[in-house]
Amino acid sequence: MTLADLLAALEAGDTVTAGSPAHATMIQTSEEALRICAELNRKYDGPERVRELLGQLTGQAIDESVTLFPPFTSDFGKNITIGKRVFINSGCRFQDQGGITIGDDSLIGHNAVIATLQHDIEPTRRANVIPFPVIIGRNVWLGANVTVLPGVTIGDDAVIGAGSVVTKRIPPRTIAVGSPARVVRAIGE
Repeated sequence: MTLADLLAALEAGDTVTAGSPAHATMIQTSEEALRICAELNRKYDGPERVRELLGQLTGQAIDESVTLFPPFTSDFGKNITIGKRVFINSGCRFQDQGGITIGDDSLIGHNAVIATLQHDIEPTRRANVIPFPVIIGRNVWLGANVTVLPGVTIGDDAVIGAGSVVTKRIPPRTIAVGSPARVVRAIGE
């Protein structure tokens, strides 16, 4: 199975069965992501080189307005889309097989975790993975140590308070906090 075939299957929400050709391609791609992340995190590199490595990781051109402070890890890399003027602070971890989209002008705080895979609940199929995309809208701010779970959409201009665990959709222009995160007020109130 090619990477393009795997990405199409992931976008369709297909379960990746342990030991399947899709799983083998996912593991192979993950090995490349681990190598690139190790290079990204091994020493200080200037912003241009960081963006170059991030582009290698994602397989996409990264806009010169994007800032990433290492260390950073991704266990797949090829299903991340980053808008313009995005800031990703140090210590972030992206599990992106299911797809992560980060809108323009978003801020991702220290040690944020974005997860896009679930495992099958049935013990005999537990090694199977099920992708669910995460969409972070435009001008979103994720505070430090936020965890975003698979399948979540965070609306434009929303703020997620530090340490929150986002388990469901967050509407635009709201502030959400807690575990699980809940909306505490609209922005502008």
